[in-house]
Amino acid sequence: CSRRGLAMAKSKFEYVRAFEADDTCLPSCWIVVRLDGRNFHRFSEQHEFKKPNDDRALQLMTRCAQTVMQELEDIAIAYGQSDEYSFVFKKNTKWFKRRASKFMTHVVSQFASSYVFYWKDYFKDQQLLYPPGFDGRIVLYPSNQNLKDYLSWRQADCHINNLYNTVFWMLVQRSGLTPVEAQDRLRGTLAGDKNEILFSEFNINYNNEPLMYRKGTVLIWQKVNEIITKKIKLPKEAEEKEVEVTRTKTQVVPLHCDIIGDQFWEEYPEILAEDS
Repeated sequence: CSRRGLAMAKSKFEYVRAFEADDTCLPSCWIVVRLDGRNFHRFSEQHEFKKPNDDRALQLMTRCAQTVMQELEDIAIAYGQSDEYSFVFKKNTKWFKRRASKFMTHVVSQFASSYVFYWKDYFKDQQLLYPPGFDGRIVLYPSNQNLKDYLSWRQADCHINNLYNTVFWMLVQRSGLTPVEAQDRLRGTLAGDKNEILFSEFNINYNNEPLMYRKGTVLIWQKVNEIITKKIKLPKEAEEKEVEVTRTKTQVVPLHCDIIGDQFWEEYPEILAEDS
């Protein structure tokens, strides 16, 4: 029976509610939900992901993140790389009464179900062999600088990991080294050493690699113009006529750019605005 709009029934068992922990997030803090793929190393091997980067997998992750943002509109910005995505809720959001468990479960469940739902759009004939899993965590950041440093940390991590993986898989795929031999070759190397291996041995300038690989993906809200066709009836005309109409919509737009420097935040100041 539906009990929507009705107060919860009283009973002698209601005392068990007192065992629920208070997980209300502190006020005036950015709420960040970061999710990661569970055991995605195995998952990527079982589903034959291309190495070091698989455009299908990265684009599927972004599609899922866009779905989450469209469902939970209080997300101000999201950042993703590899098998992880971070969702930043507005500082003063009142969603879910700021309960951490609600934020985390809504984001992770929406993302995971979207991953399965949109799988065939990106992997076509590749069958989904088993359900993927994702785990999530909640972190609160009290200041704008804390938040910017968090996102900078994740983008720096993207660069470090992608540079390593790019060199590693070139050594395995093109030089014929075993994974263990490639690890030994790269042990103790710095970024400059890895760049030199790519350039001198494989004629690859790392700076020319796609930005999506090197910088990850930033999702923000943007107003975009959309042209649609509408049927209207003009005065003194009996039949309807199709005309093109331009309308403005707010959409979740993916960007592949640097967010460590000041330029991004100067270009999109509304992200950090208190009343955004």
